[in-house]
Amino acid sequence: MTPPSRSSPNAMQSVSAIALSGMTAATSSLAVSGHNLANLGTVGFRRQLASHETSASGGVASQVDTAPEAGNAIEADMVALLTAKNAFLANLAVFRASDAMAGTLLDTVA
Repeated sequence: MTPPSRSSPNAMQSVSAIALSGMTAATSSLAVSGHNLANLGTVGFRRQLASHETSASGGVASQVDTAPEAGNAIEADMVALLTAKNAFLANLAVFRASDAMAGTLLDTVA
């Protein structure tokens, strides 16, 4: 199986799809961190944990689990919040670049 060339429309669609899955994963992490920070004062609260796994076809799949024990980790949640924000922005830049390249290809072909 040969990979699609960079100039084919299918390659552009898969880059966009991969970037969208990255933005979705980052949004999931942002939601989990926000949920954990909002519940810092809740007695017996068990944090949520977001995990991400790359798929064979490209992109990312997310899963949210609950921590085995009650407790807070504000430093871990703040770092995860900032990391997720930066991951979202990076994937957004890839999506925008892919969209711009697809538009350029369409203009060239027409």
